Amino acid sequence: MPLPTPTLLTARLRLRPITDADAGVLLALHGDAHVLRYWDSPPWTDGARAQRFVAACRELAAEGTGARLALERTTDGAFLGWCGLTRFDPQHRSASLGYCLGAAAWGHGYATEAAGAVLGWAFETLDLNRVQAETDTRNLASARVLEKLGFRREGTLREDCVVDGDVSDSWVFGLLRREWRPPTTGPAGAPE
Repeated sequence: MPLPTPTLLTARLRLRPITDADAGVLLALHGDAHVLRYWDSPPWTDGARAQRFVAACRELAAEGTGARLALERTTDGAFLGWCGLTRFDPQHRSASLGYCLGAAAWGHGYATEAAGAVLGWAFETLDLNRVQAETDTRNLASARVLEKLGFRREGTLREDCVVDGDVSDSWVFGLLRREWRPPTTGPAGAPE
């Protein structure tokens, strides 16, 4: 059964379905070695890889196994990255959260704001009971985002990824519906 990809609005962001027109900005995002230094695959080097990602996003929604959303800043429409759910399982009421933002968007609370919107959709609309996320153990900024959202670190996947000969561990985080608290916003509308 298909899973319609929503459009979500936050104080500063518009989260919308990824389209073919996003292939160029996705290639730039995933082609940046600094952005992908903790990722589970090497940086992209050709446009065909970005087109396959866009097709995979459509396939996720068509198969009903997830939804990925492009993040745009509402003030100027700038593409900041993406956030979404994969491994959506309505029977077990679970899914996995993932996100990737460009370096210029780091440190502004955008990841927390976007992921908070996706989690709101996951728990309130999709009626999920559990959302899981994983991050490289060296990616402390991503771990902080998850902790701000209420995730608990549940374990370590030892030598989980090998990318270009670099072996790394991953932390597994989990968030249960009963633990979910929608993020509060400060006076400027940015998540606290």
